[in-house]
Amino acid sequence: MINRNPSIANIKAGYLFPEIARRRREFEAAHPNGARIISLGVGDTTEPILPHINAGLVNGAKALGKAETYSGYQDEGLLSLRARISEVFYKNAFAPDEVFISDGAKCDIGRLQLLFGAGVTVAAQDPSYPVYVDGSALAGAAGAWQGGGYEGIAYLPCVAENDYFPDLSRIPENALVYFCSPNNPTGAVASKRRLSELIAVARKKGCIIIFDAAYAEFIRDPSLPKTIFEIEGAETCAIEVNSFSKPAGFTGVRLGWTVVPKALKYAGGESVNADWARVTSTIFNGASNIAQAGALAALEADGLKEIRELTDFYLENARLIRETLQKLGVSSVGGDNSPYIWAHFPNRDSWDVFAEILETRRVITTPGSGFGPAGQSFIRFSAFGHRADVEEACARLSALDVV
Repeated sequence: MINRNPSIANIKAGYLFPEIARRRREFEAAHPNGARIISLGVGDTTEPILPHINAGLVNGAKALGKAETYSGYQDEGLLSLRARISEVFYKNAFAPDEVFISDGAKCDIGRLQLLFGAGVTVAAQDPSYPVYVDGSALAGAAGAWQGGGYEGIAYLPCVAENDYFPDLSRIPENALVYFCSPNNPTGAVASKRRLSELIAVARKKGCIIIFDAAYAEFIRDPSLPKTIFEIEGAETCAIEVNSFSKPAGFTGVRLGWTVVPKALKYAGGESVNADWARVTSTIFNGASNIAQAGALAALEADGLKEIRELTDFYLENARLIRETLQKLGVSSVGGDNSPYIWAHFPNRDSWDVFAEILETRRVITTPGSGFGPAGQSFIRFSAFGHRADVEEACARLSALDVV
């Protein structure tokens, strides 16, 4: 009989969000007549896809029903979409064959971990989106889970004392560095100066940055960079992943992209772009043509207006949550250029605070410790929700005893 993959045995027992869902079900079963639970936890969109973008999806589906407009495999993505992404988000800085269309940023992060393999050294912001470290362990690039983190991963704490930007001196030589801005879960956004420092360190130490820009369209401060490629030299040491999930409401549609510059080389001079094309064509047959038609609509003038409208809606939710926490005297960051608010409950266990808010306020949140060791004593609040639900949740939270 085949032995179990040891990398599976290395990862921690449960993924964060299914664990939250399990605890919610248990609570509801134990309190069948309690008030309705409102979720400010998982970062899933809630509002309908807006009309122009939705029409693009509908028309994309209709096109598959006609011989003259039917289309099949599009392994790296529709050429027109790849070119349009470069135009809209990168000022035509990249050729279409440097932009790869996918079924989402999270999926691409998993494939990137396959690209770089088990022998790579990994560094990640702490706290961070769990797939960076869990996925690294699955790929064999990290050792066993030790309760506070994985063996072999260089954790880069992002805490209030360092303005939620890591100490870059902790980055190892020749490492794959995961960096997310606007950050999930903290909501913090790195300035151009800070990202310039990150690029300088990566180039000096021979690192490659995996830059997750999935929340870039929530940035409202024009001085804050929306892409790592606003920073000089980034094309020689960075890959960027992004997604239509949150700005266009595509969490159920599934569409993202990854930019792999041709200027990015391995230590031996080989092309990372060429290897990425080989990996994706080998194990991925391309994103849905219907989803890509919706993305093309999203990048038209009317679609971009709808993206702005939708992200404005969630940012207003974030403002309501942030102000509620401020009135309670709870210190927090995020919620202004990000849909997440990172709230501090000093000297408290994150899961204990999660349980207290669920039990006393009937509101679901996300315990910060689920995002890494530096997340202990923090709670992430998500602004993804219907406005009436967010307002009701804020009313309930206003009576929270934070002592």
